[in-house]
Amino acid sequence: MTDRAYVVDEMISAKSIAARVEALAREIAADFRDTEQLVVVGLLRGSFVFIADLVRELDLPVEVDFLEASSYGNAMESSREVRILKDLRSPVEGRDVLVVEDIVDTGHTLHHVMALLASRQPRRLRSIALLDKPVRREVDLKADWTGFEIPDEFVVGYGIDFAQRNRNLPFIGKVRFTGE
Repeated sequence: MTDRAYVVDEMISAKSIAARVEALAREIAADFRDTEQLVVVGLLRGSFVFIADLVRELDLPVEVDFLEASSYGNAMESSREVRILKDLRSPVEGRDVLVVEDIVDTGHTLHHVMALLASRQPRRLRSIALLDKPVRREVDLKADWTGFEIPDEFVVGYGIDFAQRNRNLPFIGKVRFTGE
């Protein structure tokens, strides 16, 4: 938990997010149009709002599962050490899998998760990130689909938190510390 005072300035509106999620769902449905069932894997906790909106827009048979990986804790900087805190309930071997990430920053978490899931031999493995900060990338990785590319700002809202706060904001906002 943080004791630092801050405000959140809107960066991406709820309306813009909704329109982009709808467009992304169309692209994903086209790519997976031949799937028997798409396993949509949400990376907890930050992706839960995004995954809920995305699967409602997908015109495909879907199964939803979750994996929890951590490299941040309550910090603002990635520790670069990725730990799996909750694994999938169902096997993905031979199945079509879409990994849903809230934000790709250094890339370590998504890289680790994609390698882990690839080792389980899915039929197809793709990824989508709501937000991408390419300026912070430390590993060679790009999500197959990206909602928005953003500058190097600490953001919250739409499921993304700062020390477990602000997940409930309907927009993506930039954290600005006061008194600095």
